[in-house]
Amino acid sequence: MRQEKGSIGDVMSAGICMLALTALMLSYMDNVRLIHQKTEVSQIARQYILKMETVGYLTEEDRIGLRMELDGAGVSELELTGTTMSPVTYGDIITLEIRGRLGGVHDFEEKRISTAKH
Repeated sequence: MRQEKGSIGDVMSAGICMLALTALMLSYMDNVRLIHQKTEVSQIARQYILKMETVGYLTEEDRIGLRMELDGAGVSELELTGTTMSPVTYGDIITLEIRGRLGGVHDFEEKRISTAKH
């Protein structure tokens, strides 16, 4: 029985495929992490707009809590410009606008609008 000679091309193409699949998997995992962080930011925003509805604005205490929670979620360069920071009357529009960066690279904006129900 005679053995056939192997080809370096067969081994190299398998190695290149494995390298490409590894790069693809790492990219996928990074995107999933980013989607998870954005979902977490959305949930935090929802919690705080509900608090704002009952008070009529974003209180100083809630502002500090919001910053801490967003920091824990991986948000940097946080801006709350456009957020209702002073009391409004019943039925007036309140806004929560959150801008920042996720992972220090990806800019995002989360905006919630509701009415004061206090």
